[in-house]
Formats: sequence, structure tokens, C-alpha cells
Amino acid sequence: MKKKIAVILILLSANIYSQIDISAGMGVSFVNQPSFTDYINYYYAPGDDQLPSFGSTVEFFGEVSFDVSDKYQLGLEYAHQIYSYSVNSYKAGFYEASYVHYKPSIMAYYVIPGVGYKLKLGGGIGPRFVSMEEQKANNPAKEEFSATGFGIVLKAMGHTLLSDNLYATIAGDIRYDMPGDLKDGDLKINNISLGESVNVNSLSVGLKLGISYFF
Repeated sequence: MKKKIAVILILLSANIYSQIDISAGMGVSFVNQPSFTDYINYYYAPGDDQLPSFGSTVEFFGEVSFDVSDKYQLGLEYAHQIYSYSVNSYKAGFYEASYVHYKPSIMAYYVIPGVGYKLKLGGGIGPRFVSMEEQKANNPAKEEFSATGFGIVLKAMGHTLLSDNLYATIAGDIRYDMPGDLKDGDLKINNISLGESVNVNSLSVGLKLGISYFF
């Protein structure tokens, strides 16, 4: 009896393992972050070189997902967004700001399989973490701020067979992230002109390319 149970467990483990997809890649996201953009435009960006409503950022991603049925998958996605801005102008002299946005999400997908391809449509939710550095002309030291919140993502992924279990991957996503106000302890970045604290809450649209391996 014990031997039969052991064999069944081994077979089940092999079956689960064979259903794992691992993907990684990078791309560009077009981000609308109104609070942060208003802050930069009001205090630092020259009048003839204002930040647009949507700005481009680099974003990397990695994901592990597994089948729960023939048509559905669950997964864990990690996206890593990098943004930077610098200027040296008559308005405020030298200014530089950069941040990294960490975006882990639990994902659920509807899967459309085919010969040599797999299409996945779904979405997810998870915590959001931002780490930002800011340097102003009147302060040679960089100030560090952070924010913590949550976000949601809608995502479509297409996998096309390259060889054996290796696939080329293209993904498009729409994200709404709300990490909240940028803080250094109790100190916040304030936009006095609007009477509000500055955040990097954002709506973004992204396109990414990568590779996937199916076990």
C-alpha cells in the first residue's frame, strides 16, 4: 500500500512539474503619474520643456505560472520599473530624481493553447513598493523617499515555439498602481501650489518582449 501511494505521489509531482511556465524579459511602459508630473513641471522643468502626461520608462519582468486545469493558470509575476529625470535650467538650477518601482503580483489566466503557441489572458493584484532618490541644487546630498501600497494589472501574453520547450514571448499590460505618498519617515514631498503631498500613483500601458521555458 505504501509503495502504491509513493508511486502515485511521484506521478502527481511529475505531472505538476511538467505544467510550469517560466518567463522573463523587458520592455517599455508609458506611464501617467499626474501628481509627480505636476510637481516636476511646477518646480523644476523649464516652461518650454514640460513633462508630458505620459512618459516612457523601462520595465523588466519575470513570471512563474502553472496549470490548474486545461484552461486556467495561476502564477506569480514580478515587474521592476525604472524611472529617472534630470535637468539643469534657469528655473531651479540642477535637479535630479530617480525611482525604482517594485511590483509583485499574484496572477490568474485563461489559457488558449495551440500547436506551437499559447495565449494567456488574465490579471492580478499585489503590493507595490517605491524607492526614490532626489537631489536639488541647494543640497549636494541625495534625499531618499519610499512609498508602499498596492496595484492591479491586466495582462495578455503570447508564446510562440522556438525550439523544444523554448518560446518567444510578447506581452502587453495595463496597470493601475497606488503606492501612495513619498515619505522619509514623517517627512513628505509637498506640492505647495496644489496643497497636496506628492505620490507616484500611476496608470500605465506596457509592451514587453522576452523568452519562456515550459517544463
